[in-house]
Amino acid sequence: MRKVIGIGETILDILFRGNQPSVAVPGGSVFNCVVSLGRMGVNVAFVSETGNDRVGKLILEFMRDNHISTSHINIFPDGKSPVSLAFLDEQSNAEYLFYNDYPEQRLDVVYPTLDEDDIVIIGSYYALNPLLRERILELLDQAREKRAIVYYDPNFRTPHKDEAIKLAPTIIENLEYADIVRGSVDDFSNMYGLTDVDRIYRDKIQFYCPRFICTAGGENVSLRTNLVSKEYPVAPLEAVSTVGAGDNFNAGLIYALLKYDVRYRDLDRVDEATWDKLIRCGNDFAAEVCRGYDNSISTAFAEGYK
Repeated sequence: MRKVIGIGETILDILFRGNQPSVAVPGGSVFNCVVSLGRMGVNVAFVSETGNDRVGKLILEFMRDNHISTSHINIFPDGKSPVSLAFLDEQSNAEYLFYNDYPEQRLDVVYPTLDEDDIVIIGSYYALNPLLRERILELLDQAREKRAIVYYDPNFRTPHKDEAIKLAPTIIENLEYADIVRGSVDDFSNMYGLTDVDRIYRDKIQFYCPRFICTAGGENVSLRTNLVSKEYPVAPLEAVSTVGAGDNFNAGLIYALLKYDVRYRDLDRVDEATWDKLIRCGNDFAAEVCRGYDNSISTAFAEGYK
């Protein structure tokens, strides 16, 4: 059975509407994706770290409740589990503040074993952080050696915009390892000052990874590959919260890669009809997560969608 392995931060997201907290939910970009896949019954593993405190224990319990093994989590005794504050505006888009206190020793864990056609998800600043780079590269090298599919979501937030030039070589290295890249227009605006999809693909992505998906909130999803160039409309909806929308687009697309049996050897020849199915799954998962405050798809949606 094919596995999905994610690596990224675990964090407690506290969502504010107005100036009042509405809900607190475990989150993290790759984490949100893996939780949704766990709810879909996918064989998932997650590599991360959390503190030996009340927030950390809450996150570990949440993982177990969602069929995600905690055996690849580094529980650090010093420092505190990270927390983020997400302030939702009138369009339910979030502005973030992050608080963390990590120890010097990071990611002291044993990695899951990778097999051919497994899927590895990397993303966010976690996949760029110089303090973690050696460990990230260990996993990416293993993925390349085993012919596992690497899915990269840059998820490049505004707080790191001023570091874009300094981080550019690491971003390029991640793009070289990647088999599929999915990012938002905001990510590429923050990284490159570009918002035109064709220019982003031609100038920044295509040379390193030929399969590119660009999302733009409620606007069209753009697909660019060696065989297909297409726009997909997004159905309008009343969003409660857009936190986790992109993460769950990733989850839907990865679920579809498994469902429609797209393997590493197939990537260069995925046709338009198959991409239609993959993108539709991504859009379905993203829309579902916008209907509530949870960062992942609901268990009811998962049961119905199976």
